[in-house]
Amino acid sequence: MDQTLNMEQHTELLRFITCGSVDDGKSTLIGRLLYDSKAIFEDQMAAITATSQRRGMSEADLALLTDGLQAEREQGITIDVAYRYFSTPKRRFIIADTPGHEQYTRNMVTGASTADVAIILMDVRKGVLPQTRRHTHIVRLLGIRQIVLAINKMDLVDFDETAFNEVYQSFLNFANPLGFDDIIAVPMSALQGDMVVDRGQSMPWYTGNTLIEVLETVKVDENIQHAPFRFPVQLVNRVRNSDELHERRLYLGRVESGQVSVGDNVVVLPAGESTRIASIDTFDGAIDTAIAGQSVTITLEKQIDISRGDMIAAEDNPPHTDKAFSALICWFSNAGLDINKRLLLRHGTQTVATKIAALEYKLDINQSIHVPTEKIAMNDIVKVMIRVQQPINMDRYENNRPNGSFIIIDELSNDTVAAGMIA
Repeated sequence: MDQTLNMEQHTELLRFITCGSVDDGKSTLIGRLLYDSKAIFEDQMAAITATSQRRGMSEADLALLTDGLQAEREQGITIDVAYRYFSTPKRRFIIADTPGHEQYTRNMVTGASTADVAIILMDVRKGVLPQTRRHTHIVRLLGIRQIVLAINKMDLVDFDETAFNEVYQSFLNFANPLGFDDIIAVPMSALQGDMVVDRGQSMPWYTGNTLIEVLETVKVDENIQHAPFRFPVQLVNRVRNSDELHERRLYLGRVESGQVSVGDNVVVLPAGESTRIASIDTFDGAIDTAIAGQSVTITLEKQIDISRGDMIAAEDNPPHTDKAFSALICWFSNAGLDINKRLLLRHGTQTVATKIAALEYKLDINQSIHVPTEKIAMNDIVKVMIRVQQPINMDRYENNRPNGSFIIIDELSNDTVAAGMIA
């Protein structure tokens, strides 16, 4: 047990999203990944087998592993984002399984916002469908640069190599202009298991990696670690030891991007005061350097009045500070935009009053065009001009996903009504 825990603590984490059109076999694919990688318990398998038998199936329906809600199982469709965790000796994984229906675009945006890789699932018999195009556009819009094209149901075309190549080329013709860094195609049968975890015997003509081998070796997005240092302050502690004459201020939070070392020059925003890092501490003790994703406590050489929501950033590459900016937002609320409602914008650790000052255009994902709009409805992706009551310290989403994203909250209901990406 200790050896297993130690392995999981030291293997790299990959977050990926799965998306595809209805009936492409997405839930079956994830179920196959979990089952063949030994990531489910015996009692889970027994429950799934029993449910499958009640439905008159001769074999266990692996799709039930991801359709976690009883209502979803009853309807036979997946209607929410289901997160699943599993690991292999080489890597740990978090799967975001998102619905394929157009009316659940908001769920897909939620699932894709933190993913390193997207699996685009296609039925080899159907080729590139409108939902394939929409999903591909959305994952690129959300900053995902790597795609694994899972061309499924090869068993229904007798594992024909020509059929695979035709679908792959058709997808490349559409997707190459979108500027992905890498598109890897894998032929598979999620139902039978070929090329998911095990290679199977049906496609000797395919010499590439299985899906799990691709996921174990695909490059994790390291842009965030190479981005400029950003540290939104979550909490300020003031301490004074018995042998100290002056009070020390400790700034707690998480490094959202880049890295920082003791002695580095930084700037505190919005005050604009420069200083240097005096110390960095974690629960395990003092460290010399902190990187993106680490929660740390920082002290500064200069005593500066800092509050929650302020930011400590790289002095030579600070974020842009402003009270107005353009953004793409995905509207989550069943109720459309009401300009009279009181809204809050939450960016990092800062929450400020906000208003959507102008609607520039709506993005038609299916046709890749901009269309004029005078309103916002649920699942719309709209380019807007936003104004906030107090300045925020921001980066463009394309350059820095954590510091370029935000959510909008209805102040009265406390519901999240939109998620946004700073343009």
